[in-house]
Amino acid sequence: QVQLVESGGGLVQAGGSLRLSCAASGRSFSSYAMGWFRQAPGKEREFVAAISWIGGSIYYADSVKGRFTMSRDNGKKTAYLQMNSLKPEDTAVYYCAANQGSIATYSGSWGSWGQGTQVTVSS
Repeated sequence: QVQLVESGGGLVQAGGSLRLSCAASGRSFSSYAMGWFRQAPGKEREFVAAISWIGGSIYYADSVKGRFTMSRDNGKKTAYLQMNSLKPEDTAVYYCAANQGSIATYSGSWGSWGQGTQVTVSS
């Protein structure tokens, strides 16, 4: 198990950018796939992006392709989500997740979660 702490959320105007970070503690971070999910009020948690343990494969939800970029630094035990051209519909609590298994877009497949960080995009 790894422990995850997100940071970098905040309030930004539409068209702006934010960079989320997910710091992990525990052993074997580099063996975990990492993911970002988000949950807006009254909606289910949805997949945003995921990256394989070595960073060779990265997947994005269609709604964020071309605007968001996920990366990881195994030496720093940190995953990142660079969010550009933000839209009001991106407003949500963003959660970091880790999994020793394969990457999945279903949130129930991920074993470890952070506490979340709020992202609010004003129009």
